[in-house]
Amino acid sequence: MPFKVKFGLSLAVTLVIVAAFFHQRALGHEGPQWALLFLAPFMLVALWIFPEVTRKPIDGGATAPPGGEPRPKGM
Repeated sequence: MPFKVKFGLSLAVTLVIVAAFFHQRALGHEGPQWALLFLAPFMLVALWIFPEVTRKPIDGGATAPPGGEPRPKGM
């Protein structure tokens, strides 16, 4: 994921977390507001440290996957 997209997403997540924190405070929900502040850093760090999932195409199914039968073509 490009840096600009990650940065924008991080900024959006941070703004939503801050808004949700104050909304929960206005409602008088003390537990959820602190849960937000506790979980927010984990969400933001996970966005930056875990790589984006990419899938590689299978070459026609000629080889068997580990522990199984070869896949029929078209699957």
